[in-house]
Amino acid sequence: MSALALDIGSYTIKALSAKPAANLKVERVVEIFNTTGIAVPTDDAQVEQLGNLIGTLIADHKLPTGEVRLALPEASVSTKVISIPRLSDAELASAIGWQAEQYIPIPPEELSLEYQVLYRPDKSATNEQMRVLLIGARKPMVEKYLSVFYGLGIEPKMVETQILSVVRSLGFEKTDPTTLVAHIGASSMVLSMVHEGELAFVFNHMGGGQSLTKSLEQSLGLTAEQAEQYKREYGLEDQQFQGKIKAALLPSVQALIQEMQKAIRFFINQYPTASVQRVLLSGGTAQLPGLAEVVTQALGAEVLVAAPFATAQGTLPTTDHPSYSVCAGLLLRQE
Repeated sequence: MSALALDIGSYTIKALSAKPAANLKVERVVEIFNTTGIAVPTDDAQVEQLGNLIGTLIADHKLPTGEVRLALPEASVSTKVISIPRLSDAELASAIGWQAEQYIPIPPEELSLEYQVLYRPDKSATNEQMRVLLIGARKPMVEKYLSVFYGLGIEPKMVETQILSVVRSLGFEKTDPTTLVAHIGASSMVLSMVHEGELAFVFNHMGGGQSLTKSLEQSLGLTAEQAEQYKREYGLEDQQFQGKIKAALLPSVQALIQEMQKAIRFFINQYPTASVQRVLLSGGTAQLPGLAEVVTQALGAEVLVAAPFATAQGTLPTTDHPSYSVCAGLLLRQE
């Protein structure tokens, strides 16, 4: 059965339909502007607004609703990777609530918690600790988010966080070099480190593609539409407009790079013998002309742009592939 993956951002909403599989055969791809500006509703009025928009999207494009998969924005959740002494599944289930209280800044009575064992050492490895991924969200927020779909007569089959979908879409192997994944959306950038094929940590930074557009508006006196167009077409290229576009964008780009540098330093403090050899840029802003080159110069690492459809077939989007990492990752998850 075909499934529908939705990536609801504050700027655009992306939809992808395909049968969940390791090699996707994409059936439909749709992207629309999010005229509500709402990614996660906080009241009933916003639930109705977003519900009307998504209902229209599904009806207009005849999208399947039998199995709907969703990703929560990282800004709405708390994601931690913790190290604890080796526990059995039963022992971990008993202890996880207490562990969450230490690491997830949400009151227990409001906490919706998911966890996943990333690594459990053999019993013989007495000094090694196990690593567990904790994902916490506020129950009222999750309920409001899901009520958008309940109001449409849809019961979502799966909800996970955006970064889990992004990392899955990139197909990491244990032998891959340590990689910083920077998923740059319209309003935020999510940074995650993947070491030996395993998620090491997740950071969220409130700043993304829209901050670059604002920089152009303010520096060059452009309208929002002009600034968005110039950003997408010319980006950080020196030869365009005597370098004025690049000069206006650079301070905001450097702010994003500084967050990447902080993430790398944090990782090196945790793993002193390791090195970050690669950076993968995902999200719509990953395609900013010249961005990969500027990040390469600043970080001294190989910089690649995400290709979530590398092994996919079917009706693929003609452009903007990195912005579909979340949707692709949702459909690559096999239950």
